Amino acid sequence: MPGMGNSLRAAALLAFVVLSILVSLLISSVQQFGARKSHLSNATVAADEEEFASLRGALIYQLNERRKEIIPLLLPGHDDDDDDDENRLPGYSRHSLQHDQTLDSILDYNLWNEITHGSRKAHMDEMDCDSLVDMQAVEILGSGYTKLVVKVNLAGGQPVALKLVNEQGIDMGKCVEDFKDPRGCRELVSYKLKKEIVLLQRLKHPNVIQLKGHCAGDVGGRGGEGGRVTVILEQGNPLQMIQLLQSPWEDRFRSPLGSVTLLDFQPRQFVTVSGELKLTDLDDASAEETSCQMDADCTLQFPHRNFTLPCSTQGVCEGLNEKRNIYNAYRYFFTYLLPHQAPPGFTHLVDHIMNSTGELKADINQTLDAFEHILLLYKSGLHLDNLPPSIIRDYTVMRGMGTSGNGEYRCWPSYSQQGCVLSVHSAKEAAYICNSHSQCNSFTLTGQKTWTGHLLASFRSSFSHLVPNGISEVYVKKTKAPEASTEECRGQAEEAFEVRQVN
Repeated sequence: MPGMGNSLRAAALLAFVVLSILVSLLISSVQQFGARKSHLSNATVAADEEEFASLRGALIYQLNERRKEIIPLLLPGHDDDDDDDENRLPGYSRHSLQHDQTLDSILDYNLWNEITHGSRKAHMDEMDCDSLVDMQAVEILGSGYTKLVVKVNLAGGQPVALKLVNEQGIDMGKCVEDFKDPRGCRELVSYKLKKEIVLLQRLKHPNVIQLKGHCAGDVGGRGGEGGRVTVILEQGNPLQMIQLLQSPWEDRFRSPLGSVTLLDFQPRQFVTVSGELKLTDLDDASAEETSCQMDADCTLQFPHRNFTLPCSTQGVCEGLNEKRNIYNAYRYFFTYLLPHQAPPGFTHLVDHIMNSTGELKADINQTLDAFEHILLLYKSGLHLDNLPPSIIRDYTVMRGMGTSGNGEYRCWPSYSQQGCVLSVHSAKEAAYICNSHSQCNSFTLTGQKTWTGHLLASFRSSFSHLVPNGISEVYVKKTKAPEASTEECRGQAEEAFEVRQVN
């Protein structure tokens, strides 16, 4: 039995030794694994930091490129007494941007500072962040790759349009995917809004949307370089080409006249404000001409036409932007708005504009001169000189009178959907129109005028009786008086006049 005890002790001792070795190996393996894991973790962190630094550098580069786009728009500026570096564009010194010592080469740093930091109301602005407190959103007017446009009612009830970064837009989404920095991307995308603010501060034109103000930061004025930017604009309605085509020629002529010298022509970039066509999207405007080495670099490509301009000795395609704008005006607006229903006396003049712009034979100033020539003739009525003077003698006129119980008929294009209301230069032109309508037996000049100073004439087939109206004139055909003879109309007019005198 003693031998068996020794054997058991030996076995136990052997088992302990083996177990100790296994534990030692396990501890060693765990330590080695931990060391490798720590090494891998440190390597991963270092790689992440390197990637972040690379992405941040690329984003800063893009931010600086956007700043460079705005710099030319700040020239010429106003000479400011404040030379503090905080008021200067980040990354640029006043000396590095000067081409000479004149005031025209000094940037408007105050404007930039106001737009970027929201420090106070920018000059010429009416509204700021405080104006948006307690506003009520009404509807989304539009959204695109970069911006969201929302109609809101301010606390006092005034409707305005707000432009802000579209957080769900393609530009914002792609930026976050590329740079992994939502705040930096918001700043990058907002540069289009900042550019619009600068342009709208500089441009004052009846066919450019009116800038009401802006908010840099949150409502309440908390701004900052990475803060939100909101542009406050006058309220407009999206352009509907069908509505323009259904409007009278005079109103259609008004639309391109004021817009021909603007920067870009796309229907979606325009709105209507009280019947006026206004450019509302300026973020893609550029003051720089395309650089070139040969004429082939100065080619304008359109769906159905290409044009090649000469490359100047300075290495730029001079006039390329202007020619692009003229042709876009021709294909988007002139083609649809000018020829249809143009007055007969202006057909050859309209055709000249269509040919010169469609073939890029005229510059913007020449095109504007052609429009103004037509406008002058239209306002003066010189195109009506061929109408026989005797045409108005076929009508009996009752001044200071209106009509009641009218028999209306419709014509197109009309200022009224319920009847036939047209713009005329004089009673003679209204008589000519009435003679050309088989239904027309009388017309009334209401005293109302259009934007050209023309009178609004209401044409009808019949009426039951006359009523006093101090600003109207009723013209009745002598040969075919409506439902009453001319003498009866005269009698009604005298009775109405006597009643008005008694009252």
